[in-house]
Amino acid sequence: MTCLLLCAALTGAALGASHPDAAGASHPDALGVSHPDALGPGVSEAVPVRAPEDGATPPPPGHDARVPRRSVDHVPVLLVPGWFDTARDLAALRIRLLGAGRAGAHVEAVTFESPTGSNRLHAEELEAAVRGLLEETGASQVDIVAHSMGGLATRWYLATRPDAPVRRVVFIASPHRGTLSAHFAWGDGRAEMMPDSPFLDSLNLLQPTPYGVEAITIRTAVDTHIVPGESATLPGVVDHRICCPTHAGLLRDEQVFDIVRRFLEDGARS
Repeated sequence: MTCLLLCAALTGAALGASHPDAAGASHPDALGVSHPDALGPGVSEAVPVRAPEDGATPPPPGHDARVPRRSVDHVPVLLVPGWFDTARDLAALRIRLLGAGRAGAHVEAVTFESPTGSNRLHAEELEAAVRGLLEETGASQVDIVAHSMGGLATRWYLATRPDAPVRRVVFIASPHRGTLSAHFAWGDGRAEMMPDSPFLDSLNLLQPTPYGVEAITIRTAVDTHIVPGESATLPGVVDHRICCPTHAGLLRDEQVFDIVRRFLEDGARS
């Protein structure tokens, strides 16, 4: 009887022991933040990820079980920040791309030397960043996801380098025809973002992107940074207008990420 009681106690203890993950331990990603679903509003509750079996390859940092992973080799992605922003402001988007199955070296974000500076100079920095990403990954092309004024630097880069090795571009809330909020900005980027600025006049005389480069625009219905809101669109380019994250919140929005992911994977077919 003593033996039976002792065995039952041991069995009960084993069944009541919880996995370390069940105790609420978070899974920090490569950027030192928790699961992407903890990064901002508008993101639904995370789905637990089963621990890999012995010998299995663990999921990448930030992996979300709800997003299907593909075995194909992804084209590397360069993330471009907006006025006054840095790579840190793109962390949520980067983590989600990693969670969708991309290798860490295949998703990089730029921090410009002068975040409020001229888009012409930013384009030169983009050229160097693209070259570095290609050397790092061995790829022949990159995709670009640009937010806010970063879209103007991206367009200038493409316009002045028509043979740039770029496959697809996502413009998120970029002031392609200027914004009245530029009156409250500073730096060389301020004058270039003004409606009817010489910079924008020169840029908009050209087609939105060079031939062969696919593009989409994404904007929010409540953007107080891009005024008027239609400035975030481009002629002949598919536009996605969603409701209702803020200008900065677009970078953390789940619907925006789904649009970005599908376009980068499938292009115009998405």
